[in-house]
Amino acid sequence: MKILTTIYNRRLSNHLSSLNMQEKLRQIPSVSSILMDQHISNLVDEFSPEVITKLVQNKLGEIRLTATCTSEIPTISEIVNQISNHVQSNWTDWPRNVINATGVVIHTNLGRAPLSSESMYAATDSSKSYSDLELELNSGKRGSRQARVSKLLSALTGAEAGLVVNNNAAALMLGLSALALNKEVIVSRSEAVEIGGGFRIPDVLKQSGAALVEVGTTNRTYVEDYEREITEETGAILSIHASNFKIIGFTSTPSISDLSNLGIRRGIPVLHDVGSGSLLDTTKYGLAAEPQPQASIAAGTDLCFFSGDKLLGGPQAGIVIGRKTYIDQLSRHPLARAFRIDKMNLAALTATLIHYLKKEAETKIPVWQMISAKSDDLRKRAHNILNQISSNDIYSIEIIETESTIGGGSLPGETMKSVGIKIIGKNPENLASKMRKGNRPVVSRIEGNTVIFDLRTVLPNDDDILATVISENTQE
Repeated sequence: MKILTTIYNRRLSNHLSSLNMQEKLRQIPSVSSILMDQHISNLVDEFSPEVITKLVQNKLGEIRLTATCTSEIPTISEIVNQISNHVQSNWTDWPRNVINATGVVIHTNLGRAPLSSESMYAATDSSKSYSDLELELNSGKRGSRQARVSKLLSALTGAEAGLVVNNNAAALMLGLSALALNKEVIVSRSEAVEIGGGFRIPDVLKQSGAALVEVGTTNRTYVEDYEREITEETGAILSIHASNFKIIGFTSTPSISDLSNLGIRRGIPVLHDVGSGSLLDTTKYGLAAEPQPQASIAAGTDLCFFSGDKLLGGPQAGIVIGRKTYIDQLSRHPLARAFRIDKMNLAALTATLIHYLKKEAETKIPVWQMISAKSDDLRKRAHNILNQISSNDIYSIEIIETESTIGGGSLPGETMKSVGIKIIGKNPENLASKMRKGNRPVVSRIEGNTVIFDLRTVLPNDDDILATVISENTQE
Protein backbone atom coordinates (compact mmCIF):
# COMPACT_ATOMS: atom_id res chain seq x y z
CA MET A 1 0.00 0.00 0.00
CA LYS A 2 2.83 2.37 0.86
CA ILE A 3 4.46 1.71 -2.50
CA LEU A 4 1.21 2.44 -4.34
CA THR A 5 0.82 5.71 -2.44
CA THR A 6 4.36 6.76 -3.37
CA ILE A 7 3.75 6.00 -7.04
CA TYR A 8 0.46 7.92 -6.96
CA ASN A 9 2.05 10.96 -5.31
CA ARG A 10 4.88 10.96 -7.81
CA ARG A 11 2.48 10.80 -10.75
CA LEU A 12 0.36 13.54 -9.24
CA SER A 13 3.43 15.71 -8.76
CA ASN A 14 4.53 15.15 -12.36
CA HIS A 15 1.02 15.94 -13.60
CA LEU A 16 0.90 19.19 -11.62
CA SER A 17 4.39 20.13 -12.85
CA SER A 18 3.26 19.50 -16.40
CA LEU A 19 0.20 21.70 -15.89
CA ASN A 20 2.38 24.44 -14.38
CA MET A 21 4.80 24.18 -17.29
CA GLN A 22 1.99 24.44 -19.82
CA GLU A 23 0.70 27.52 -18.05
CA LYS A 24 4.20 28.98 -18.03
CA LEU A 25 4.64 28.39 -21.78
CA ARG A 26 1.29 30.09 -22.46
CA GLN A 27 2.79 33.25 -20.98
CA ILE A 28 5.33 33.50 -23.81
CA PRO A 29 4.22 36.31 -26.16
CA SER A 30 3.24 35.46 -29.73
CA VAL A 31 5.35 36.34 -32.76
CA SER A 32 2.69 38.80 -33.96
CA SER A 33 2.63 40.64 -30.64
CA ILE A 34 6.39 41.20 -30.82
CA LEU A 35 6.22 42.32 -34.45
CA MET A 36 3.59 44.92 -33.52
CA ASP A 37 6.01 46.71 -31.19
CA GLN A 38 7.21 50.03 -32.65
CA HIS A 39 10.90 49.25 -32.17
CA ILE A 40 10.54 45.96 -34.05
CA SER A 41 8.47 47.70 -36.74
CA ASN A 42 11.37 50.09 -37.25
CA LEU A 43 13.72 47.14 -37.65
CA VAL A 44 11.33 45.61 -40.21
CA ASP A 45 11.49 48.88 -42.18
CA GLU A 46 15.30 48.93 -42.00
CA PHE A 47 16.01 45.25 -42.67
CA SER A 48 14.28 42.43 -44.49
CA PRO A 49 10.86 41.63 -42.88
CA GLU A 50 11.57 37.91 -43.30
CA VAL A 51 14.88 38.23 -41.49
CA ILE A 52 13.39 40.13 -38.54
CA THR A 53 10.47 37.69 -38.30
CA LYS A 54 12.93 34.79 -38.21
CA LEU A 55 14.95 36.56 -35.51
CA VAL A 56 11.80 36.98 -33.39
CA GLN A 57 10.85 33.33 -33.90
CA ASN A 58 14.33 32.18 -32.87
CA LYS A 59 14.25 34.34 -29.74
CA LEU A 60 10.86 33.01 -28.67
CA GLY A 61 12.01 29.46 -29.41
CA GLU A 62 15.05 30.03 -27.22
CA ILE A 63 12.82 31.27 -24.38
CA ARG A 64 10.56 28.21 -24.79
CA LEU A 65 13.51 25.79 -24.63
CA THR A 66 15.04 27.36 -21.53
CA ALA A 67 11.82 27.96 -19.58
CA THR A 68 11.31 26.11 -16.31
CA CYS A 69 8.47 25.96 -13.81
CA THR A 70 10.25 28.45 -11.57
CA SER A 71 11.74 30.79 -14.20
CA GLU A 72 10.23 34.15 -15.12
CA ILE A 73 9.05 34.58 -18.71
CA PRO A 74 10.40 37.86 -20.19
CA THR A 75 7.88 40.57 -20.96
CA ILE A 76 7.30 41.88 -24.48
CA SER A 77 9.41 44.93 -23.61
CA GLU A 78 12.29 42.76 -22.38
CA ILE A 79 12.17 40.55 -25.49
CA VAL A 80 12.13 43.60 -27.75
CA ASN A 81 15.20 44.98 -25.96
CA GLN A 82 17.03 41.67 -26.38
CA ILE A 83 16.27 41.61 -30.11
CA SER A 84 17.24 45.26 -30.55
CA ASN A 85 20.52 44.67 -28.70
CA HIS A 86 21.25 41.65 -30.89
CA VAL A 87 20.75 43.71 -34.05
CA GLN A 88 22.87 46.56 -32.69
CA SER A 89 25.70 44.20 -31.71
CA ASN A 90 25.74 41.99 -34.78
CA TRP A 91 24.15 43.76 -37.75
CA THR A 92 26.10 47.03 -37.87
CA ASP A 93 29.21 47.96 -39.88
CA TRP A 94 32.31 46.12 -38.69
CA PRO A 95 35.16 46.28 -37.88
CA ARG A 96 34.77 49.54 -35.99
CA ASN A 97 37.33 52.32 -35.81
CA VAL A 98 39.11 52.48 -32.46
CA ILE A 99 41.69 54.80 -30.96
CA ASN A 100 44.85 52.85 -30.17
CA ALA A 101 46.31 54.35 -26.99
CA THR A 102 48.17 51.18 -25.98
CA GLY A 103 51.58 52.30 -27.17
CA VAL A 104 51.88 49.23 -29.42
CA VAL A 105 52.50 50.59 -32.92
CA ILE A 106 51.67 47.45 -34.93
CA HIS A 107 48.87 46.03 -32.81
CA THR A 108 47.73 42.72 -34.31
CA ASN A 109 44.40 42.74 -32.45
CA LEU A 110 43.67 46.26 -33.68
CA GLY A 111 44.29 45.60 -37.38
CA ARG A 112 48.05 46.16 -37.54
CA ALA A 113 49.20 49.09 -39.70
CA PRO A 114 46.77 51.95 -40.38
CA LEU A 115 46.95 53.17 -43.98
CA SER A 116 48.03 56.54 -45.30
CA SER A 117 45.38 58.84 -46.74
CA GLU A 118 46.72 58.17 -50.23
CA SER A 119 46.52 54.41 -49.73
CA MET A 120 42.96 54.62 -48.42
CA TYR A 121 41.94 56.78 -51.38
CA ALA A 122 43.59 54.36 -53.81
CA ALA A 123 41.69 51.41 -52.33
CA THR A 124 38.38 53.29 -52.48
CA ASP A 125 38.99 54.64 -55.97
CA SER A 126 39.85 51.20 -57.33
CA SER A 127 36.58 49.72 -56.08
CA LYS A 128 33.99 52.38 -56.85
CA SER A 129 34.20 51.80 -60.60
CA TYR A 130 35.79 49.48 -63.14
CA SER A 131 39.58 49.51 -63.45
CA ASP A 132 42.42 48.32 -65.65
CA LEU A 133 43.32 45.65 -63.09
CA GLU A 134 44.08 43.00 -65.72
CA LEU A 135 43.88 44.94 -68.98
CA GLU A 136 46.65 46.63 -70.98
CA LEU A 137 44.98 49.87 -72.05
CA ASN A 138 47.55 50.54 -74.81
CA SER A 139 47.07 47.21 -76.56
CA GLY A 140 43.59 46.31 -75.37
CA LYS A 141 44.88 42.86 -74.44
CA ARG A 142 44.69 41.02 -71.15
CA GLY A 143 47.34 42.06 -68.66
CA SER A 144 48.61 40.94 -65.24
CA ARG A 145 47.64 42.45 -61.91
CA GLN A 146 51.21 41.74 -60.80
CA ALA A 147 53.05 43.69 -63.53
CA ARG A 148 52.94 47.19 -61.98
CA VAL A 149 53.65 46.16 -58.40
CA SER A 150 56.51 43.92 -59.55
CA LYS A 151 58.23 46.92 -61.15
CA LEU A 152 57.73 49.00 -58.00
CA LEU A 153 59.22 46.28 -55.81
CA SER A 154 62.18 45.93 -58.17
CA ALA A 155 62.82 49.68 -58.08
CA LEU A 156 62.75 49.72 -54.27
CA THR A 157 64.72 46.56 -53.50
CA GLY A 158 66.91 45.79 -56.50
CA ALA A 159 65.18 42.43 -57.00
CA GLU A 160 64.67 41.10 -60.53
CA ALA A 161 60.93 40.69 -59.97
CA GLY A 162 58.20 40.61 -57.35
CA LEU A 163 54.91 38.90 -56.61
CA VAL A 164 52.15 39.79 -54.14
CA VAL A 165 49.62 37.46 -52.52
CA ASN A 166 47.12 37.89 -49.70
CA ASN A 167 49.43 37.39 -46.68
CA ASN A 168 52.96 36.31 -45.80
CA ALA A 169 52.00 32.83 -44.60
CA ALA A 170 50.44 32.23 -48.02
CA ALA A 171 53.54 33.65 -49.71
CA LEU A 172 55.80 31.25 -47.85
CA MET A 173 53.55 28.26 -48.54
CA LEU A 174 53.40 29.20 -52.22
CA GLY A 175 57.18 29.45 -52.42
CA LEU A 176 57.72 26.10 -50.73
CA SER A 177 55.02 24.36 -52.78
CA ALA A 178 56.41 25.71 -56.06
CA LEU A 179 60.08 24.97 -55.36
CA ALA A 180 60.19 22.08 -52.88
CA LEU A 181 57.10 19.89 -53.36
CA ASN A 182 57.92 16.35 -52.20
CA LYS A 183 61.45 17.48 -51.41
CA GLU A 184 63.34 18.45 -48.27
CA VAL A 185 63.75 21.97 -46.89
CA ILE A 186 66.64 22.62 -44.52
CA VAL A 187 65.87 24.89 -41.54
CA SER A 188 67.81 25.75 -38.40
CA ARG A 189 66.30 24.32 -35.21
CA SER A 190 66.25 27.83 -33.78
CA GLU A 191 63.92 28.92 -36.61
CA ALA A 192 61.40 26.05 -36.60
CA VAL A 193 59.12 28.18 -34.46
CA GLU A 194 55.54 29.32 -34.03
CA ILE A 195 55.07 32.58 -35.95
CA GLY A 196 51.83 33.72 -34.29
CA GLY A 197 48.18 32.79 -34.29
CA GLY A 198 49.10 29.16 -33.67
CA PHE A 199 50.87 28.81 -37.03
CA ARG A 200 54.10 26.84 -36.81
CA ILE A 201 56.83 26.67 -39.42
CA PRO A 202 56.94 22.84 -39.37
CA ASP A 203 53.18 22.79 -40.04
CA VAL A 204 53.50 25.26 -42.93
CA LEU A 205 56.25 23.11 -44.41
CA LYS A 206 54.13 19.99 -44.06
CA GLN A 207 51.09 21.56 -45.72
CA SER A 208 53.24 22.81 -48.61
CA GLY A 209 54.27 19.25 -49.41
CA ALA A 210 57.88 19.78 -48.31
CA ALA A 211 59.68 17.76 -45.64
CA LEU A 212 61.45 19.55 -42.81
CA VAL A 213 65.10 18.83 -42.11
CA GLU A 214 66.29 20.56 -38.93
CA VAL A 215 69.97 21.38 -38.45
CA GLY A 216 72.13 22.83 -35.68
CA THR A 217 70.91 23.43 -32.15
CA THR A 218 68.45 25.82 -30.55
CA ASN A 219 71.13 28.45 -29.95
CA ARG A 220 73.96 27.71 -32.42
CA THR A 221 73.86 26.81 -36.10
CA TYR A 222 76.67 26.96 -38.68
CA VAL A 223 76.87 26.85 -42.48
CA GLU A 224 78.50 23.43 -42.24
CA ASP A 225 75.33 22.13 -40.53
CA TYR A 226 73.29 23.04 -43.60
CA GLU A 227 75.83 21.67 -46.05
CA ARG A 228 76.02 18.28 -44.32
CA GLU A 229 72.29 17.75 -44.86
CA ILE A 230 72.19 18.61 -48.57
CA THR A 231 71.23 15.59 -50.67
CA GLU A 232 69.55 14.86 -54.00
CA GLU A 233 66.27 15.33 -52.16
CA THR A 234 67.01 18.89 -51.02
CA GLY A 235 64.59 21.40 -52.55
CA ALA A 236 65.56 24.59 -50.70
CA ILE A 237 67.36 26.18 -47.78
CA LEU A 238 65.04 28.30 -45.65
CA SER A 239 66.06 31.05 -43.23
CA ILE A 240 63.41 32.68 -41.05
CA HIS A 241 63.97 35.88 -39.10
CA ALA A 242 63.09 35.54 -35.42
CA SER A 243 60.56 38.35 -35.57
CA ASN A 244 58.67 37.79 -32.31
CA PHE A 245 61.32 36.50 -29.90
CA LYS A 246 65.02 36.77 -29.06
CA ILE A 247 67.69 34.20 -28.31
CA ILE A 248 70.51 35.84 -26.43
CA GLY A 249 73.78 34.71 -24.89
CA PHE A 250 75.86 31.88 -26.35
CA THR A 251 74.46 32.02 -29.92
CA SER A 252 75.62 31.72 -33.49
CA THR A 253 73.79 31.79 -36.80
CA PRO A 254 75.12 32.09 -40.37
CA SER A 255 74.49 35.27 -42.32
CA ILE A 256 72.11 35.18 -45.24
CA SER A 257 75.12 35.93 -47.43
CA ASP A 258 76.86 32.78 -46.20
CA LEU A 259 73.75 30.71 -46.91
CA SER A 260 73.38 32.29 -50.36
CA ASN A 261 76.97 31.38 -51.21
CA LEU A 262 76.27 27.82 -50.10
CA GLY A 263 73.14 27.75 -52.24
CA ILE A 264 75.07 28.94 -55.30
CA ARG A 265 77.83 26.41 -54.71
CA ARG A 266 75.42 23.48 -54.36
CA GLY A 267 72.71 24.64 -56.75
CA ILE A 268 70.03 24.98 -54.05
CA PRO A 269 67.62 27.98 -53.90
CA VAL A 270 67.84 29.99 -50.67
CA LEU A 271 64.58 31.40 -49.29
CA HIS A 272 64.61 34.17 -46.68
CA ASP A 273 61.55 35.19 -44.64
CA VAL A 274 62.38 38.59 -43.14
CA GLY A 275 58.98 39.06 -41.48
CA SER A 276 58.10 42.73 -41.17
CA GLY A 277 59.63 43.98 -44.40
CA SER A 278 61.13 47.22 -43.14
CA LEU A 279 62.35 49.26 -46.09
CA LEU A 280 63.75 51.92 -43.71
CA ASP A 281 66.73 51.54 -41.40
CA THR A 282 65.28 51.07 -37.91
CA THR A 283 68.59 51.94 -36.20
CA LYS A 284 68.00 55.53 -37.31
CA TYR A 285 65.22 55.68 -34.72
CA GLY A 286 67.22 54.22 -31.84
CA LEU A 287 65.93 50.70 -32.43
CA ALA A 288 67.75 47.46 -33.12
CA ALA A 289 68.41 46.56 -36.74
CA GLU A 290 65.49 44.89 -38.49
CA PRO A 291 66.37 42.86 -41.62
CA GLN A 292 65.57 44.79 -44.79
CA PRO A 293 64.32 43.12 -47.98
CA GLN A 294 66.75 45.07 -50.13
CA ALA A 295 69.66 43.90 -47.96
CA SER A 296 68.49 40.31 -48.32
CA ILE A 297 68.46 40.65 -52.11
CA ALA A 298 71.90 42.29 -52.08
CA ALA A 299 73.19 39.35 -50.02
CA GLY A 300 72.17 36.94 -52.76
CA THR A 301 68.84 35.56 -51.55
CA ASP A 302 66.92 33.80 -54.30
CA LEU A 303 63.51 34.64 -52.81
CA CYS A 304 62.73 37.02 -49.95
CA PHE A 305 59.33 37.01 -48.20
CA PHE A 306 57.73 39.72 -46.03
CA SER A 307 54.42 41.19 -44.86
CA GLY A 308 52.69 44.26 -46.21
CA ASP A 309 50.87 45.33 -43.04
CA LYS A 310 53.72 45.48 -40.53
CA LEU A 311 56.71 47.80 -40.78
CA LEU A 312 56.04 48.35 -44.47
CA GLY A 313 52.93 50.20 -43.27
CA GLY A 314 50.53 49.02 -45.96
CA PRO A 315 47.54 46.67 -46.26
CA GLN A 316 47.56 42.96 -45.50
CA ALA A 317 49.69 41.27 -48.15
CA GLY A 318 52.42 38.70 -48.59
CA ILE A 319 55.27 39.99 -50.74
CA VAL A 320 57.86 37.87 -52.55
CA ILE A 321 60.87 39.38 -54.30
CA GLY A 322 63.88 37.79 -55.92
CA ARG A 323 65.10 36.07 -59.05
CA LYS A 324 62.71 36.28 -61.99
CA THR A 325 63.00 32.58 -62.84
CA TYR A 326 61.70 31.64 -59.38
CA ILE A 327 59.06 34.40 -59.30
CA ASP A 328 57.77 33.05 -62.62
CA GLN A 329 57.56 29.55 -61.12
CA LEU A 330 55.49 30.89 -58.23
CA SER A 331 53.26 32.87 -60.60
CA ARG A 332 52.39 29.74 -62.61
CA HIS A 333 51.62 27.59 -59.57
CA PRO A 334 47.90 26.83 -58.94
CA LEU A 335 48.15 28.22 -55.40
CA ALA A 336 49.02 31.64 -56.83
CA ARG A 337 45.41 31.89 -57.97
CA ALA A 338 44.08 30.72 -54.61
CA PHE A 339 46.27 33.19 -52.71
CA ARG A 340 46.10 36.16 -55.07
CA ILE A 341 45.66 39.67 -53.71
CA ASP A 342 42.41 41.56 -54.32
CA LYS A 343 42.23 44.85 -56.20
CA MET A 344 41.61 47.06 -53.15
CA ASN A 345 44.62 45.81 -51.20
CA LEU A 346 46.74 45.87 -54.35
CA ALA A 347 45.81 49.51 -54.96
CA ALA A 348 46.58 50.42 -51.33
CA LEU A 349 49.90 48.57 -51.46
CA THR A 350 50.87 50.33 -54.69
CA ALA A 351 50.21 53.73 -53.09
CA THR A 352 52.21 52.70 -50.01
CA LEU A 353 55.22 51.65 -52.11
CA ILE A 354 55.11 54.94 -54.01
CA HIS A 355 55.55 56.77 -50.67
CA TYR A 356 58.93 55.05 -50.35
CA LEU A 357 59.93 55.94 -53.91
CA LYS A 358 59.11 59.57 -53.12
CA LYS A 359 61.02 59.35 -49.80
CA GLU A 360 57.93 60.48 -47.88
CA ALA A 361 57.37 57.43 -45.68
CA GLU A 362 58.02 59.35 -42.44
CA THR A 363 55.51 62.04 -43.30
CA LYS A 364 52.80 59.97 -45.00
CA ILE A 365 52.78 56.41 -43.62
CA PRO A 366 51.20 56.30 -40.12
CA VAL A 367 53.49 53.54 -38.78
CA TRP A 368 56.57 55.62 -39.60
CA GLN A 369 54.93 58.82 -38.41
CA MET A 370 54.53 57.12 -35.03
CA ILE A 371 58.01 55.62 -34.92
CA SER A 372 59.68 58.88 -35.93
CA ALA A 373 57.58 61.12 -33.63
CA LYS A 374 59.69 63.22 -31.23
CA SER A 375 58.97 63.23 -27.50
CA ASP A 376 58.67 67.05 -27.49
CA ASP A 377 55.92 66.89 -30.10
CA LEU A 378 54.11 64.16 -28.17
CA ARG A 379 54.34 66.26 -25.01
CA LYS A 380 52.78 69.27 -26.76
CA ARG A 381 49.90 67.11 -27.90
CA ALA A 382 49.49 65.75 -24.37
CA HIS A 383 49.21 69.28 -22.94
CA ASN A 384 46.63 70.23 -25.59
CA ILE A 385 44.56 67.17 -24.69
CA LEU A 386 44.90 67.77 -20.95
CA ASN A 387 43.69 71.36 -21.38
CA GLN A 388 40.45 70.02 -22.88
CA ILE A 389 39.73 67.56 -20.07
CA SER A 390 37.37 68.74 -17.34
CA SER A 391 39.02 68.53 -13.93
CA ASN A 392 37.35 66.80 -10.99
CA ASP A 393 38.08 65.43 -7.53
CA ILE A 394 37.40 61.81 -8.46
CA TYR A 395 40.33 61.11 -10.77
CA SER A 396 43.89 62.41 -10.86
CA ILE A 397 45.00 63.08 -14.44
CA GLU A 398 48.59 63.91 -15.41
CA ILE A 399 51.15 63.76 -18.20
CA ILE A 400 53.85 61.11 -17.84
CA GLU A 401 56.94 59.72 -19.52
CA THR A 402 56.31 56.18 -20.76
CA GLU A 403 57.55 53.64 -23.30
CA SER A 404 56.06 52.32 -26.53
CA THR A 405 56.78 49.11 -28.41
CA ILE A 406 56.67 48.16 -32.08
CA GLY A 407 54.60 44.96 -31.74
CA GLY A 408 53.23 42.86 -34.59
CA GLY A 409 56.10 40.41 -34.45
CA SER A 410 58.67 43.15 -35.06
CA LEU A 411 61.74 44.09 -33.00
CA PRO A 412 60.92 42.04 -29.87
CA GLY A 413 62.08 43.65 -26.65
CA GLU A 414 62.68 47.04 -28.27
CA THR A 415 61.04 50.12 -26.75
CA MET A 416 60.82 53.82 -27.57
CA LYS A 417 60.51 56.71 -25.15
CA SER A 418 57.06 58.18 -25.31
CA VAL A 419 54.61 60.51 -23.58
CA GLY A 420 51.23 59.57 -22.22
CA ILE A 421 48.30 60.68 -20.10
CA LYS A 422 47.81 58.81 -16.83
CA ILE A 423 44.54 58.55 -14.91
CA ILE A 424 44.67 57.46 -11.28
CA GLY A 425 41.43 56.49 -9.60
CA LYS A 426 39.23 53.73 -8.30
CA ASN A 427 38.72 50.61 -10.41
CA PRO A 428 40.95 51.30 -13.46
CA GLU A 429 39.65 48.12 -15.15
CA ASN A 430 36.11 49.53 -15.08
CA LEU A 431 37.25 52.87 -16.51
CA ALA A 432 39.20 51.20 -19.33
CA SER A 433 36.23 48.93 -20.04
CA LYS A 434 33.80 51.87 -20.32
CA MET A 435 36.08 53.56 -22.84
CA ARG A 436 36.36 50.41 -24.94
CA LYS A 437 32.58 50.07 -25.07
CA GLY A 438 31.80 53.68 -25.98
CA ASN A 439 30.54 55.10 -29.27
CA ARG A 440 34.16 55.80 -30.23
CA PRO A 441 36.12 52.98 -28.56
CA VAL A 442 39.45 53.85 -26.95
CA VAL A 443 41.85 51.00 -26.12
CA SER A 444 44.33 51.91 -23.39
CA ARG A 445 46.59 49.93 -21.10
CA ILE A 446 46.45 49.36 -17.35
CA GLU A 447 49.51 49.57 -15.13
CA GLY A 448 48.86 49.01 -11.43
CA ASN A 449 45.98 51.25 -10.38
CA THR A 450 46.30 53.56 -13.39
CA VAL A 451 44.98 53.80 -16.92
CA ILE A 452 47.56 55.03 -19.44
CA PHE A 453 46.96 56.56 -22.88
CA ASP A 454 50.20 56.43 -24.87
CA LEU A 455 50.11 59.21 -27.46
CA ARG A 456 52.68 57.69 -29.80
CA THR A 457 50.02 55.39 -31.20
CA VAL A 458 47.13 57.87 -31.13
CA LEU A 459 46.67 59.43 -34.56
CA PRO A 460 46.92 63.25 -34.21
CA ASN A 461 43.48 63.69 -35.79
CA ASP A 462 42.03 61.72 -32.86
CA ASP A 463 43.45 63.95 -30.10
CA ASP A 464 40.24 65.97 -29.65
CA ILE A 465 38.11 62.81 -29.64
CA LEU A 466 40.38 61.27 -27.01
CA ALA A 467 40.02 64.37 -24.84
CA THR A 468 36.23 64.20 -25.11
CA VAL A 469 36.12 60.47 -24.29
CA ILE A 470 38.32 60.95 -21.23
CA SER A 471 36.23 63.89 -20.01
CA GLU A 472 32.93 62.02 -20.45
CA ASN A 473 34.15 58.93 -18.64
CA THR A 474 35.84 60.62 -15.69
CA GLN A 475 32.74 62.53 -14.63
CA GLU A 476 30.24 60.96 -12.21
